[in-house]
Amino acid sequence: MATPARNGACVVLDTNIVLDVFVFNDAAALPLKAALEAGKLDWVATQAMRDELERVLAYPQIVPRLAFYKLSAADVLANFDRHARLTKVADKACVTCSDPDDQKFIDLAIAGQALLLSKDRAVLSMKRRLASLGVRAQAAI
Repeated sequence: MATPARNGACVVLDTNIVLDVFVFNDAAALPLKAALEAGKLDWVATQAMRDELERVLAYPQIVPRLAFYKLSAADVLANFDRHARLTKVADKACVTCSDPDDQKFIDLAIAGQALLLSKDRAVLSMKRRLASLGVRAQAAI
């Protein structure tokens, strides 16, 4: 069940962007983190997106990074839960991503006419097609 919409521009964040914001504190992600903290963005996500993040947080290459930053998977998931508005899974969009794992982000961005933030090459290669559908896809704010 979706929670009520928040004020601010609608945005969909792929898993790598979420990691940049809440694990790595990537400099390029700092404006995004500030906008989320200030409530200037309405981050929409699905349970499948949260599940993917939870799975990624257990990857052998991520666990040591969490420890380095003195974080736990629960810390990152708590930030997801605090900032993301869960909504229902969007219907399959009329465009298909070459990476099936990224399709859910594209579908939701198109359904919500949201800004799609991703560093994934398969997603970013679709920028023109997505723009024709009213979706801006980019790597950072």
